[in-house]
Amino acid sequence: MVSVLAIAADSPRNNNPTTPVARSSAQADAMRLEGEKRFRANCGRCHAAPQKFPPRMMATIVRHMRVRATITDEDMRLVLYYMTQ
Repeated sequence: MVSVLAIAADSPRNNNPTTPVARSSAQADAMRLEGEKRFRANCGRCHAAPQKFPPRMMATIVRHMRVRATITDEDMRLVLYYMTQ
């Protein structure tokens, strides 16, 4: 799944370095599904999926929870993608 991810730093329209960017519709669907799976496995134990927040705010929330939940960077990026799409 790592090869599917591209960091937003490659994209001039997004200034958040932790938000992954899908290169195609199929990749977007795969990333969203994988992000949902990882949310349920890691975050869903304690949290219901929150309302949609702006991507920048959600990135801050996910970064803070990454430390508390000890999830990987890849998990964090995929959960962030799921939460902001």
